[in-house]
Amino acid sequence: MDLYEYQGRALFAKHGLPVLAGGVATTPEEARELAAQLGGQVVVKAQVKVGGRGKAGGVKLAEDADEAAAHAAAILGMDIKGHRVEQVMLTVTADIAEEYYLSYLLDRAERTFRCIASVAGGMDIEEVAATTPDRVAKVAIDPNVGVDDATARQIVSEGQFPTEVADQVAEIAQGLWRAFIAEDATLVEVNPLARTPQRRVLCLDAKVTLDENAAFRHPEYEELADHAAEDPLEQRAKEKDLNYVKLTGGSVGIVGNGAGLVMSTLDVVAYAGADLAGGVKPANFLDIGGGASAAVMANGLEIVLSDPDVKSVFVNVFGGITACDEVANGIVQALDLLRQRGEQVDKPLVVRLDGNNAEAGRAILDSAANPLVQRVDTMDGAAKRAAELAAAGK
Repeated sequence: MDLYEYQGRALFAKHGLPVLAGGVATTPEEARELAAQLGGQVVVKAQVKVGGRGKAGGVKLAEDADEAAAHAAAILGMDIKGHRVEQVMLTVTADIAEEYYLSYLLDRAERTFRCIASVAGGMDIEEVAATTPDRVAKVAIDPNVGVDDATARQIVSEGQFPTEVADQVAEIAQGLWRAFIAEDATLVEVNPLARTPQRRVLCLDAKVTLDENAAFRHPEYEELADHAAEDPLEQRAKEKDLNYVKLTGGSVGIVGNGAGLVMSTLDVVAYAGADLAGGVKPANFLDIGGGASAAVMANGLEIVLSDPDVKSVFVNVFGGITACDEVANGIVQALDLLRQRGEQVDKPLVVRLDGNNAEAGRAILDSAANPLVQRVDTMDGAAKRAAELAAAGK
């Protein structure tokens, strides 16, 4: 779960990192009142979960409360890379002599934690990393040790931080690591980590991604979730304990059991639909897990079928612990349940069953003879048929 900057800033403050005073506003009048409370010059920053706000005009400097309100009025409602600005953060300002960069992340490719540090922070850090990689340090972090004083000093040295701020940066490096671990984050980033003319180092930005798999340890995560920004279908699926992700531009609904199988199904459908008129793509990721009961299948199909972009559905199941005959009964009963609920079921379903009791499952579907259900025995064949039906339904 990505946090807004104001949420990340509050998390940093909680762990003793040096941040500036500030708050969040959702209207120009709230921005005016907050600016008056903060006093003097303030910066007004769009709150969106995407980079490039400054270049898009989403960060403005205000000399007084009236100007802060005017900037808030201009920024609220702005579209930044497809994200609508619904709130702005205001903070007091600080003079900046130099901008640095510091982050911790989960490096999945190397199966380790890593610190990224540079004295060339700011809006162009990506360009710096691409054109002058020697200015960006990448320090692997031993999870059994973490960031102790020795590791923090290594980060300072490899990041080429000036001697006069070395102690402060080392202390912040340790504090940022503590926040990273305590909050079960997969990313914490400060850009810029700024040095003032008085040689004080401050965290002027906060980018945080929390691991939702650790939510059971953090009931407070729920307060950080932005339900208004969630896709309605994803929100409904979450309420039904389904692993569902809406994909943009797709027309083939996907239902499968097991994340690996579903990921493979997405690829096969995309390949099968690439040459069809207009191109046909998968519309979602939906893993119903190992227990494909009628209720689970009904909930999954209800979510997928309610997506107006979906023109056909591909149910791809490999029977393992859950046998294919149970899955087939689940599909038949699910369609009956949806009709009993008053749901409109008029989109074709292509079903591929393989694995444990596959023949029995196929026989159950054939016996039910539901006109909406087409059974195809191979994964490639089923993907092709689902793509063709979606193309025909456009």
